[in-house]
Amino acid sequence: MEQELLYPVTNKCRFDRALDGLWEFKFDRASQGVARHWQEKLPEPIDMPVPASFNDFFTDKDSREFTGDFWYAKQVFIPSSLRGQRIGLRFGAATHRATVYVNGQEIRQHEGGFLPFLVDLTSVVKFDELNYVAVKMNNELHRDALPAGDTAVLKNGKKMAKPFFDFYNYSGLNRSVHLIATPQNHVVDYTATSTLKDDVATVHYTVTTSQAAASVSVTLSDEQGQVVATGNGRAGDLVVQQPLLWNVRDAHLYTLTIKLTANDQLIDEYSDQIGIRTIIIAGHQILVNNQPVYLKGFGRHEDSIYAGRAFDLNVEKRDFELMKWMGANSFRTSHYPYDEEVYRFADREGFLIIDEVPAVGFKMAAASFLGGLDQSFFDGDWTTELYKKHLDQITDMIHRDKNHPSVLAWSLLNEPDTSSQSAVPYFEKLFADTKALDPERRPRTFTLNEDDTFDTSYCKQFPDFYLLNRYPGWYHKWGYEISDGEAGLREELDKWAASDIDKPVVFSEYGADTEPGLHKLPSVMWSEEYQIELLQMFNRVFDDYDFIRGEQPWNLADFQTVEGNMRVNGNKKGLFTRDRQPKSAAFYLRKRWLGIDHNFKN
Repeated sequence: MEQELLYPVTNKCRFDRALDGLWEFKFDRASQGVARHWQEKLPEPIDMPVPASFNDFFTDKDSREFTGDFWYAKQVFIPSSLRGQRIGLRFGAATHRATVYVNGQEIRQHEGGFLPFLVDLTSVVKFDELNYVAVKMNNELHRDALPAGDTAVLKNGKKMAKPFFDFYNYSGLNRSVHLIATPQNHVVDYTATSTLKDDVATVHYTVTTSQAAASVSVTLSDEQGQVVATGNGRAGDLVVQQPLLWNVRDAHLYTLTIKLTANDQLIDEYSDQIGIRTIIIAGHQILVNNQPVYLKGFGRHEDSIYAGRAFDLNVEKRDFELMKWMGANSFRTSHYPYDEEVYRFADREGFLIIDEVPAVGFKMAAASFLGGLDQSFFDGDWTTELYKKHLDQITDMIHRDKNHPSVLAWSLLNEPDTSSQSAVPYFEKLFADTKALDPERRPRTFTLNEDDTFDTSYCKQFPDFYLLNRYPGWYHKWGYEISDGEAGLREELDKWAASDIDKPVVFSEYGADTEPGLHKLPSVMWSEEYQIELLQMFNRVFDDYDFIRGEQPWNLADFQTVEGNMRVNGNKKGLFTRDRQPKSAAFYLRKRWLGIDHNFKN
């Protein structure tokens, strides 16, 4: 578990500088870099942008598909003005595992390619000098790691990633690296949760500090900078009269400022924006501030041309504008936690997020689709080690994102194999061990795929609400058989309706691959007309079942996948092309969503 995941800031007590730009880069094809002292100096490196995935910059396939060890390095000047502070490097993400060296000395290791980690440089830093930072990384896939997959060795001796998931294994320093400095005695973490009664809100806060020898004070200010509540101590309540609530697509944010003092001297200060709102699952309703919400939005990917899985502020701005244009109010971070800037966007814009850990590929039938084995995933002997990593990454995801008002729920897995009883012990332990991680106790869920139906899933008892990934009309009962696909979908939903289950159901994936510009009358699969017809079929179904409380088609935009005879240069189920231009279906769905209130089915 990472202890310090606060978003980096610069203020009178803290220092933050992003190290974005060109870094040195080199493939370590023989995995001999450490033995050859590359941690001290990379031999004949090339330039590589950070943040970015390395893959799509290359024009040769061996480089684009490289699987194994690879290195990044950069010389970082650290001024003496930071002397006496705790100096660190904060990596937004390093896919999938990293060993960090500073001035030739190994500092720490980290596994997990979609969450931040901090490297403490204080003991090795050279002030007023260039410090050599080297990072040995590895992007191999394994069944006991997240996301799950295999690493094959071809007959020519080269390694190849064999993912059990349907997105490309983009690798590298996909998010920014920050040089940070904090006081030795500093704010390590905080939590803020809200309760509402009549026209009064109470913000319950806790503050964790690195040392006990300091006093803590907290202020809460509105968007005009007016202080509305104050508190003292490491835990307390901030009472706000007539609060402006954070609502769906109507966001109001307050600034929480924490100060550490000793002998009337300011030691540390940290400010962050929070929203006052509540989330409750009541029967088959999702309630935000005690009002029902109907989710309209998308599954998404951090995926764009050239930079791959790298966070790009320009792409993110465009995506939010597209979602607003569509009338959307939500999205799922399929299939991994996104860059922190995404959540800050959502906080400001009033979008709800289903926050998903990279527990994807936990299904051998899905692996078979991509060239793996057809067996129950949870029968494997790899699950003991996998569970440790899984719980660790859920813990860090919740730790990092718990204070974002935009986060509606935690998705603990995507399309795991629940059609075998061998999954039940894993799920029992996972849901028990994660129950108290979130101070707000937001709902927890996971997605059920085509094979995990009302009849076949052994794990329906665990989630607080259901996410269904269903593909009639595409992966089965396609083309002219789509009417049978609709009938089969209704048969399953009738079983949910007739059961004693009273929980919300959100359709988190459905759709059809569509080649932009392909038109056919009458429609055929892959045409823009067929994509609209499939969405119309699902929408007819959604409107007939009151317990369906959200629709998030797959996907916002086309994205890259591995090569395969089921894919034409990636997954084309986007309502928008990979370069974020609309297909015909975007106009159809926009008209539907703009006609549906956020509390549809109230």
